[in-house]
Amino acid sequence: MKTTLSTDATREISARLSEANREFAARYPGESFRRQPVHTVYGGAHLFKSDTTGRLGALALRALDAYAPNFAAFARSLELPGADELPDSVSDDTSVRAALERDESGFRAERPGVWLAHKVYTRVTEKLRREPVEDFRLDFEDGYGNRPDAEEDGHAASSAAEVARGMAAGTLPPFIGIRIKTFSEELYARSSRTLDIFLTTLLAESGGRLPANFVVTLPKVTVPEQVSALADLFDLFEREAGLAAGSLKLELMVETTQSIINRRGECALPLLVEAGRGRCMAAHFGTYDYTASCQITAAHQHMTHPACDHARHAMQVALGGTGVWLSDGATNIMPVPVHRAPEGGALGDEEVAENLRTVQRAWRLHFEHIQHSLRNAFYQGWDLHPAQLPTRYAAVYTFFLESLGAASERLKNFVEKAARATLVGDVFDDAATGQGLLNYFLRAVNCGALSEEEATRLSGLTTEELRSGSFVKILKSRQHI
Repeated sequence: MKTTLSTDATREISARLSEANREFAARYPGESFRRQPVHTVYGGAHLFKSDTTGRLGALALRALDAYAPNFAAFARSLELPGADELPDSVSDDTSVRAALERDESGFRAERPGVWLAHKVYTRVTEKLRREPVEDFRLDFEDGYGNRPDAEEDGHAASSAAEVARGMAAGTLPPFIGIRIKTFSEELYARSSRTLDIFLTTLLAESGGRLPANFVVTLPKVTVPEQVSALADLFDLFEREAGLAAGSLKLELMVETTQSIINRRGECALPLLVEAGRGRCMAAHFGTYDYTASCQITAAHQHMTHPACDHARHAMQVALGGTGVWLSDGATNIMPVPVHRAPEGGALGDEEVAENLRTVQRAWRLHFEHIQHSLRNAFYQGWDLHPAQLPTRYAAVYTFFLESLGAASERLKNFVEKAARATLVGDVFDDAATGQGLLNYFLRAVNCGALSEEEATRLSGLTTEELRSGSFVKILKSRQHI
């Protein structure tokens, strides 16, 4: 075909565009499709032991047994969808299990509330036995406090030794790290010393190895120089300790207004991540410090405050496509009983009932907060107490299992028609939505809501297609079959 512009005439324009596109691709590589933990459990570093996460799982199961001993009781305590379909008491779920084994899809269609309640409870209890904690942060900040230097030195060394013992015994969670104190002028020296002692002891006790998915959390970040200082310390430590360059990773706490908008009125988050020089893995929102920095009074500092929604959305807009994981904060109302039985005695009926109401009320609040986070695409959050673990997994599993039928039908239909827009029910899908549906299944598998076998069967994908994580690759492959 005849054209007016020659290749030579447009070469400079093409070169500039190519350079800009390459720079964009480097800054915004997209989702990594690696497993992201659904939570981070925070605990004082001085209390950490090599078997801490297993003990937390046992405590979580004990709370579940005390306040929701069967799937119907648990579903009603959380007010799960369809919980009103459940019988008043279900001490033996043999008949439900038998029906599920005969025809799960038929049972789900006929009795969705019972199916959801049983599925969630079964998966939660299995998770608490197998892997109760996905990510743990040994805390030297708010969960530890300010102590004499000699005491913190000792705890930095002893907790590192416990982590090394956990590595040897295979008792650590899949993700683990420490939260140091802020790099403010007053606390930088203390914080960096704790970091040095911890890492030095850990490597000495572990034979020079770091745990898998180890990360250092930097709180109350206000300026990029604090992040770059931590990256500089990592550079120095790696060289001196013989670690491979880039071994040490960091994550940021977004809990000051200055970490959202800096003094020049710029969005601060990309600058903070850039200061980490490729080491920044995640940004965690700190609900209570952030709302306090906004001058919100204590009575109104909570996860669903509009100020928190604004900050979280700013995090999404600033860091979307960068591959940096986002995490929400914590619910600070703990599911703990108000009455304790006296030694050698027992509680009265009213005290038992009040304990039940108190724990279940805290469970519902925690469940609602997590669901709010998930609806806004924050797939990770903090937990502060072992009795929050049942509701963490219940909320995550409910979120994915509730929409399983619709997501399965939409993705299967969309893939089968290979990039042609389709209409399933009243929901119109386009190619971008296809990736979103695929992401749903990837996250559902990663968190344990679905097994990989269930995901492939329900989505119509092969195992290789699911693991590829790319809807574009799946369509290209299908179009060439």
